[in-house]
Amino acid sequence: MKQVLCCLLALLFTPTILAADMPLNMTSGVTEISNKVFSLHMTILYICCAIGLVVFGVMIYAIINHRRSKGAVAANFHESTKVEIAWTLVPFVILILMAIPATKTLIAMEDPSNADLTIKITGSQWKWHYSYFDQDISYYSLLATPREQIEGKETKGEHYLLEVDKPLVLPVNRKIRFLMTSEDVIHSWWVPAFAVKKDANPGFINEAWTRIDKPGIYRGQCAELCGKDHGFMPIVVQVLSEADFDNWIVEQEAQASAAAAEAQAALSKTLSKEELMTQGEQVYMARCAACHQPNGAGLPGVFPSLIGSPIIKGPVADHLDVVLHGRSGTAMQAFAQQLTATEIAAVVTFERNAWGNDTGDTVQAADVNQANSGTSSEADTGADAAAEAVQSMPTPTAESSAAANSVAEESQAPVLDDLTMDELMAKGEQVYLGHCAACHQATGMGLPGAFPALKGSAIATGPVENHLDIVLHGKPGTAMQAFSSQLTPQELASVITYERNAWGNNTGDMVQATDVNQQGQ
Repeated sequence: MKQVLCCLLALLFTPTILAADMPLNMTSGVTEISNKVFSLHMTILYICCAIGLVVFGVMIYAIINHRRSKGAVAANFHESTKVEIAWTLVPFVILILMAIPATKTLIAMEDPSNADLTIKITGSQWKWHYSYFDQDISYYSLLATPREQIEGKETKGEHYLLEVDKPLVLPVNRKIRFLMTSEDVIHSWWVPAFAVKKDANPGFINEAWTRIDKPGIYRGQCAELCGKDHGFMPIVVQVLSEADFDNWIVEQEAQASAAAAEAQAALSKTLSKEELMTQGEQVYMARCAACHQPNGAGLPGVFPSLIGSPIIKGPVADHLDVVLHGRSGTAMQAFAQQLTATEIAAVVTFERNAWGNDTGDTVQAADVNQANSGTSSEADTGADAAAEAVQSMPTPTAESSAAANSVAEESQAPVLDDLTMDELMAKGEQVYLGHCAACHQATGMGLPGAFPALKGSAIATGPVENHLDIVLHGKPGTAMQAFSSQLTPQELASVITYERNAWGNNTGDMVQATDVNQQGQ
């Protein structure tokens, strides 16, 4: 009994700094909010321990000293007003003592205002996409644990299932605002060291924030059961000093330029079937095997098999279209923005020749670029020709790849044709739903306090020049991105026309690609 009592007293009066080192206790984290959460947790824990000590102490004392063997006789009384007042007031006071610090902490956790940096986090099965507002930097972060460790063929590493190919990079001492959404199902972005855990819901935007005090590497996971590979969706955050972060931004911009040049150069290269198969297998294992399985057999009723599939065995153009643009209503994502043209060419070639498919087809980066460029604009009359060229192609030669590359370069020139109002509205709705609806909602109503409504807004019903300027160049200090480098002039013209005439705005304004091109210069 004395030992139990000593343990309870030791727990009750253990300093907070020591409690943080207990292996089964919550950690204090590396942010002001995480420290507040930890302090709140310890305060509530101490109150609960004190209550438990008093209640169980009185019970144990009564059991020992008022047992029948000692001749104790139960008192006979009813309706003690003092006792009823006591057991009403005491819990009330205790709850108030708990509520005051809890309310302060919760209010602080929900205040993302005046952020120095805004990052959009998009979850999808099973990876995270990070987009830095006002920096034109975005990338996917995927699990980097080797497949051999997952399958038990190798010894599991120190950070098994908690390692990624590209971590989220953040600076210290700056307030960082997170905007979280999802492309498919509900995910949850959770980093314990930051005390940030927020659901990423498809079609909605949730907000969170942090200000990190200490550089280092911090790990987390998706905390929502998001599908069969839920445990394969880690989060890794690399926190740098402010100077190192600024240097990282410069490096990323340089790498993006180099990658664009490399991707352009790759369009003129023709890889052998063996090279395509080797690279394609690597891409497939990293991006496709989670759903379709390493052996291509899929999961019956969930993910289709690729062995003898009509898509795999059918026209190459159809196969490319599914990989590039996904398939709506299914878990098949669009990989046009996730993989390079060379990677897509390699993985399509691999799928068409692995597991006994043996179609003999090879696809080159120029073919992928041609197919993607040809279907990127509904007004582009070369789309059907590009699809037919890919569908009917044999194993490409160096000459055919060069010709395809020439066509692809021509198709990359901005399309400045004038469209009718109906064409602009139809195309604009597609662009809006793909790039704007996550923030401003499909109905144009926005999210009060986070994203302004476009229905009847001063921007959507005011001067066209102001509308063009904010879409092209964004708005500093807000979550509004600059879309001048993300959308073509025709897409920009279409979405602005749509916003100015949808949801009852009805301004009657039409914006053409030439207007966008003129204002952007």
